Amino acid sequence: MRSKVKVNQQDGGWIVRIVGALLLVASLGLVAYNERRVMDYAAASERHGAPVLDLGAAGRPEAGQYGSMTRVSGTPQIVDAPRDPEFNVRAESPVLIRHVEMFQWRELSVGGSTHYELDWVDHPIDASEFAHPQGHVNPGAFPVQGRQFDAGEVRMGHFRLSTPLLRAFPDSVRVPPEVEHLPANLAATFQKLDDTLVTSAKPGQPRLGDLRVSWEAVPLQSLTVLARIDGDTLVPATNGSVGGAGFDVQVGERSLLDVLPSLPEPPQAVLPLRILAILLAAFGGLLLAHRSRLQRDALFALGVGGVVVSAIAGVMWLGGDSMTASVWLLVAVLAAGLAIWRVQRLQGA
Repeated sequence: MRSKVKVNQQDGGWIVRIVGALLLVASLGLVAYNERRVMDYAAASERHGAPVLDLGAAGRPEAGQYGSMTRVSGTPQIVDAPRDPEFNVRAESPVLIRHVEMFQWRELSVGGSTHYELDWVDHPIDASEFAHPQGHVNPGAFPVQGRQFDAGEVRMGHFRLSTPLLRAFPDSVRVPPEVEHLPANLAATFQKLDDTLVTSAKPGQPRLGDLRVSWEAVPLQSLTVLARIDGDTLVPATNGSVGGAGFDVQVGERSLLDVLPSLPEPPQAVLPLRILAILLAAFGGLLLAHRSRLQRDALFALGVGGVVVSAIAGVMWLGGDSMTASVWLLVAVLAAGLAIWRVQRLQGA
């Protein structure tokens, strides 16, 4: 009877060890599958010029991000607002634009007939090129030029935005001037008409050569920006990716896949699967140590699981990302140290 029980116990021990070996193999397959997903996603991201970080509204500059593309979102904060120093016009906006028009003759040809009319035009018209210039001479160069004024500093979350990004912000709103803030010389020349300033003696009845000056600004609104990280500043990518401009600006809260439709979806549950792979390997290690003094030692099992999983993951990353590979291999060394320490402790007990 004792011999039969002993044989059964030995058979059961082999079964337990086989199950343990299968769990180890399963853990290797799981970590290989999981790391391959991460590597494929990283490779797809690289095709857009650099790794793409999805930082959203809470992102902030950190070490190791330089050169990466990132998505940030939110409403821009104006730290140093733009100002038109000549007219003393200011706006809480990323960009302030001054438009200047002159009341001039312009030539119109319709159905073979040429006629002339006075209208507001934003550039000087050379009347010498008219078919009938006599009586339709224009004043020439503008005494005041149109200009664009950029904010000194604009932030989105914890990042500064470079000038090319500011100038790509969509939409515009009129900025009404305040006559009481005009310098004395301009206050004597210009009068307010609706949201503009005009030099007309009778604002509603302009004459040849009168000027009309107006301003518009980019409104503050929720935006999503895709750009390259340069320190604490977002700048265009140097390789001209993302539609050739090297960056993208869209209105509203947009996901990374909305901004980059060609980008594959990021792998899900990466960290839980890594933990599960280590636990499977650890349990498999316990089963392989069946009927030994290590079969119930949780720290030894974690060490075995860490060695098996981390070593495989580290080797997989060697050809792609040396930093990631180094981290995995360091974990493997530490896990091996833990397992060896537990074996030595139990042997000395």
